[in-house]
Amino acid sequence: MTATPAGTDVAARAVTAATRAPLGQRLRGRQNQNLWFWVFVGPFVIGLIVFIYIPILWSIYLSFFEAYNTVTPSTFVGAGNYVDMLRDSAFRSSLWTFVVFAAVIVPTTFALSLLTAFLVARTKVMQTFFRSVFFLPTACSYVVAALIWKMSIFAGVPSGMVNAAIGVVGHDAIPFLSVTKPPWYWLVIVTARLWLQVGFYMILFLAALQRISPTLYEAASIDGANAWQQFRFITLPQLRPTSAAVLLLLLINAFQAFDEFYNILSTFGQYPPYARPPLVYLYYVALGQGQDFGHGSAGAVILTLVIAMCALVFNRFFSFRGED
Repeated sequence: MTATPAGTDVAARAVTAATRAPLGQRLRGRQNQNLWFWVFVGPFVIGLIVFIYIPILWSIYLSFFEAYNTVTPSTFVGAGNYVDMLRDSAFRSSLWTFVVFAAVIVPTTFALSLLTAFLVARTKVMQTFFRSVFFLPTACSYVVAALIWKMSIFAGVPSGMVNAAIGVVGHDAIPFLSVTKPPWYWLVIVTARLWLQVGFYMILFLAALQRISPTLYEAASIDGANAWQQFRFITLPQLRPTSAAVLLLLLINAFQAFDEFYNILSTFGQYPPYARPPLVYLYYVALGQGQDFGHGSAGAVILTLVIAMCALVFNRFFSFRGED
């Protein structure tokens, strides 16, 4: 049944009246239907604007000025702060630290999370218990975990749980937290990060594994496919969107590494070579003795742009779509 011209005119007038309604009435909706939505969401929106967006915009504005010991800009320097940061060898070294850290932590976390999810999904007994056990470390603070790793598990020679176990088998204690060759402190940092985040990504993979239809595996078994062939040709292709998301999240989290480096390796601001990531370096620039907020803000903007570029390049080569 088609609408009459009169009915069309009435609908058009109603739409026009709705668009001309006051902003407050449009936000509340008809008969205040949206009122409770804004009651619950409004405080979070205000907090997001005040504590996230305004500081980001102010940091970008501050990066074009000199600002020592104050967040109030004084002298406009244009792109001078950006040029100084790009010429700073310490800042470039911190970026190389990230590259090394990401090259180690991203594939290792991805492989362990996928393996753990696959084993837990195949477990027939106490599956809920194992899910909870592996996910529980994600509730722990990074600072607390870093201090436990530093002061208890990998404490200085000869104390520490690991060195105690090494002494039982008759081997000399290893100075994990000192500047040595090989750099044992990387083992401390990587294991702490793995313990904290493997469980979270395991849950993501578990959710994706549960969406795979069992009939695919049944058909593959009938065709004579072994376990490796089923994993390679069924499981991995079906996990492609989740795998892309996990890899991107791991890359961004590697950029944001701070707590473990700062709490495990910091000794009055001194770090071993190639053990100070960008956020730690920017922390000392902006909040150290000089409190150079101009250069610190410029470095933060550069780091944000690097993360955005990496995300775009990653999305270009690893599509989030499920099809090939």
